[in-house]
Amino acid sequence: MELLTWLEGTWAAEFVRGTPWAYSSLEIVHLLGLALLVGPAALFDLRLLGVGRSTLSVSAAARRLLPVARTGFAGAALSGVAMFVAGAREIAGTGAAPVRLALLGVAGMNVALFHLGVFRRVAEWDGDRRAPAAARAAGAVSLATWAGVVAAGRLIAYT
Repeated sequence: MELLTWLEGTWAAEFVRGTPWAYSSLEIVHLLGLALLVGPAALFDLRLLGVGRSTLSVSAAARRLLPVARTGFAGAALSGVAMFVAGAREIAGTGAAPVRLALLGVAGMNVALFHLGVFRRVAEWDGDRRAPAAARAAGAVSLATWAGVVAAGRLIAYT
């Protein structure tokens, strides 16, 4: 609890709490960041699961979609941290916050395992071939975890 109290006392937390429209502006940035993250990530995951296989290769989908998702992640992460520090004790005390944090951890591990594993050999299975089971599993896990992250984020306000 000391860490949470310390976070709430930082200049960033005091700025967010004390500046009119700061928190609301951060919420807008957070929602736009989530849209830019989850939309392209979901499209990429669906491609891994076989949707559009004859139209777009996995590597082409990655080149087009993942930079947008990374940008969205950066915006969502920065705004999320700023909102968290402004009310760290209250947010941490909700039932949904630990669930969201755990799901973010799963999503991060899934991304790392995918990019350090099966995606390194994408040239072997790219094109209109069916993605390997590991790639399809990564896509399914990603869809589920990002949906859970969004849902848990909304529930923070109500738990």
